[in-house]
Amino acid sequence: MFEPASSTDPKISPVVVIISADAEWRAARPLFPQAVINASPYGEWLAAEIAARPVIFFHGGWGKISAAASAQYALDAWKPDLLVNLGTCGGFEGQIERGEIILVEKTIVYDIIEQMGDPQEHIAHYTTHIDLSWLGLPYPTPVRRALLVSGDRDLLIEDIPNLKSLYGAAAGDWESGAIAFVASRNRTRLLILRGVTDLVGASGGEAYGNIELFREATSRIMKQLIEWLPAWLEWA
Repeated sequence: MFEPASSTDPKISPVVVIISADAEWRAARPLFPQAVINASPYGEWLAAEIAARPVIFFHGGWGKISAAASAQYALDAWKPDLLVNLGTCGGFEGQIERGEIILVEKTIVYDIIEQMGDPQEHIAHYTTHIDLSWLGLPYPTPVRRALLVSGDRDLLIEDIPNLKSLYGAAAGDWESGAIAFVASRNRTRLLILRGVTDLVGASGGEAYGNIELFREATSRIMKQLIEWLPAWLEWA
């Protein structure tokens, strides 16, 4: 789909695209059939050239631990002026539709359990407001600008009412909160685009016990996000 990176000016800062989950990386990697696959302590990575910019696609790993550690690794290794996270999320039934793409403006790590002090104070500590002022309008592709809640678990049906009422959330994932926190601490611009693969509601989760549904939706969404990436990088 895209050409491998050619000789580029080393003075040009690359864009680093973090792809977290294994299923997301498996969907993205075949789109670069000629790329050289490299190894890191966290996952594979490859280099490409998109919108006349060198771009590193980096498999950062799933969950908050891998997401935070690999984001810092990528920032230290390549010193990008823009960090991008492309991936998927689960939607709240009745709040969002399958296939919608979220432009994330805020992340909340919701699965912190604090019983000695104020739990909201601890959640606020890991809440990140993402500066999107550098993006022009109109956005180059259809997106829904919204917050995303992150936790080291799939969405639990019983959690959804509180996540909606407390935060106004419509979708959740595993890694965005950690990546946003690290990018903010490093004062690095961040773009998170995540597509809704499946919905969770009172009757359960569409993909729970049906992982093929998730994999098929992930393949479609990752292809779409990577096809859209050149348009977004025009703003970078």
